[in-house]
Amino acid sequence: MSNSLSDALRSKNDEEIAELFRARPDLISPVPADIGALAARANSMPSVMRACEALNKWQFDILTALCALSEPISLIELLAVTSKDAKATVDELEAKALIYKDGEHYRVPTNVRTLIGDTPAGLGPRGTATLDFALLATAPKGALEILERMMWGPPKGQVADVKKAPAHITWLLENKFLLAFDSQTVLLPREVAMHLRKGKIFKELVPTQPPLKGRSRKQKDIDQAAIANISTIIRWVEELAHNWSDEPPTALRSGGLGVRDLKHSAEHLGIDEGCAAFVAEVAYIAGLVVIDSDDAILPTIAFDIWLSRSMEEKWHALACLWIESSRMSGIVGRGDSKSVSALGPELDRPGTPALKKLTLALLSANPELDPELASMHENISWLAPARANSSYTEWILREAEWLGLSGQGAISTFGKRFLEGDDLGIDDALPKPVDHILIQSDNSAIAPGPLTLEVANAMGTIADIESRGGATVYRFSETSIRRGLDHGQTGEAIIDFLRKTSKTPMPQPLEYLIADVAKRHGRLRVGVATSYIRCEDEGLIAQIIHDRTLDGFGLRKLAPQVLIAECESAELISALREAGYLPAAENATGVLVSAPKLRRSKSRPKPPRSLTEPAAPLDVAIDAALRSLRVGEKATSHKPREVPRTSANETVELLHHYIAERSTLTIGYADTNGGVSNRMIEPKSISLGTLVAFDHSSGEIIHFRIPRITGVSLAE
Repeated sequence: MSNSLSDALRSKNDEEIAELFRARPDLISPVPADIGALAARANSMPSVMRACEALNKWQFDILTALCALSEPISLIELLAVTSKDAKATVDELEAKALIYKDGEHYRVPTNVRTLIGDTPAGLGPRGTATLDFALLATAPKGALEILERMMWGPPKGQVADVKKAPAHITWLLENKFLLAFDSQTVLLPREVAMHLRKGKIFKELVPTQPPLKGRSRKQKDIDQAAIANISTIIRWVEELAHNWSDEPPTALRSGGLGVRDLKHSAEHLGIDEGCAAFVAEVAYIAGLVVIDSDDAILPTIAFDIWLSRSMEEKWHALACLWIESSRMSGIVGRGDSKSVSALGPELDRPGTPALKKLTLALLSANPELDPELASMHENISWLAPARANSSYTEWILREAEWLGLSGQGAISTFGKRFLEGDDLGIDDALPKPVDHILIQSDNSAIAPGPLTLEVANAMGTIADIESRGGATVYRFSETSIRRGLDHGQTGEAIIDFLRKTSKTPMPQPLEYLIADVAKRHGRLRVGVATSYIRCEDEGLIAQIIHDRTLDGFGLRKLAPQVLIAECESAELISALREAGYLPAAENATGVLVSAPKLRRSKSRPKPPRSLTEPAAPLDVAIDAALRSLRVGEKATSHKPREVPRTSANETVELLHHYIAERSTLTIGYADTNGGVSNRMIEPKSISLGTLVAFDHSSGEIIHFRIPRITGVSLAE
């Protein structure tokens, strides 16, 4: 008979302890020194919380019912207040050490009761008086209504003054059907609530998972939508990183992406800000962008490596990192969390990876079904009541759709293969990249499919994306041509590239536009003073001096062709461009400075920390833990005895013998002060006068000097 968790665990065999380690992986790392240490860890609040989070609603309700009963709890008593189907669940809870056996009865560990709370299932404290429930038939008017209102919880009510309470409440207090907690609070005793509930703890118990409801979809349509989403998410990530390479946003002091920069990125991608936050987060956790040491948010060298991979490899990397990430991008700018920013440190939510896997598993178990959000949340609330959150469910479904794990709300073939670890087949499903465009007469160009990397990068520099879909429409403008010139290209090079790449003739108006912008580009030169403007066209200098939109920059005429300003050159260039001019930067020697084609962070990728769940231990790790646990238990259960002394030669001979037999030994070991202590070890090898062994007291591999070993014997 056992009356503690330690005693109950000591009565378990190796297979039962192994099952406990599988059910609660956090108990095995590090390996407990003995059964007492294992029991202490199993009853620790963090471990209890983690174990309860893994329970479904039925299991959690049965555990709650156990907490509502007085110990020791008989199985018959539990079945009477719950359901006859609870027997198997009791065995499951006992296998997870959330309850333990005391003979034929059960007890609940202290911290499990603490976690469930003082009012399990809405039941109040136990009363001390013997109650006569027959008196309820003679209760004054309004008394039974008070009890019925408190019956299912919370079991607490407020009155102005207990001593001056209305007659019906006074009657309930006098007959102990209510208890006075303080001068203004009354409590419903647990016995009264159970009587009113007709001996049942719960109003309704749901032993099985509810069916998932939704619209039926065809797998062909699902996969078509999913492959389009896969292509789109990869393009979004690439466009965002290229955009941040050209115009890197500055991180907030608290870390993360500012609201204005998020809005600008969303406008550039042609999506809403919630989706832009998700794209930024995916790129961030993949290490494709990073907050640099100077607070600029820039692509990393890893982004260039990622670009060289196939579409399938790109998508697989993003999907793997997303499903294991604890970051929830849907929190950005919502409700009370409006100050939470994308890429910021506040987006971690414990249990998110498990919730993502659970959601995808539900979709996978119901193929060709686009579930209703309410039904999906109901299912998750049954499977993981401690983790269920309707907003999280909505955001995870939305992100799975954006990634292409689902299409039209249902699990895609690619999503199924991803979850099962099979070949994805994405490269075969995607259209092949094209290396040409079709220039139109209205200064636009159509890409009839996904462009090759080289052509896409070049087009992204000299044109803006106007619309996306099966075909992408690019728009040439004065601003986009200027951007290409800023990147070191010339007007002639841009015209030559477009003639070679386009399958249609190049319109003369577009050629004139490029030539005109190239001619005007660089007539103004901005350099470092604080900053200055230099221009050979004195008329243009006079125009700038009288331009009211530039009044706040303190422009002063230094010479007929030179102006100076009271701001940095980058700020002045930006202001001139907004005012409609086309300045170019020059260095201290007057040489035209072109922007680098690729701006990359000097910092290494630093993906954010993720709050991951402990992984299920391998069988070999469980076997090793069991051996260590049994040896440790043996060591603590026996009083230390003196190890017989052996000579140096005998010690070495014995150690070699026991290493071959893989025995557990007790050695006497002298410290630097001459004191001798007994150490229980598993010898591994001998090298250069040193014994390498696993020390059970520290749980580590230790090097013992053989001259200091006073004796060797087999551990009892």
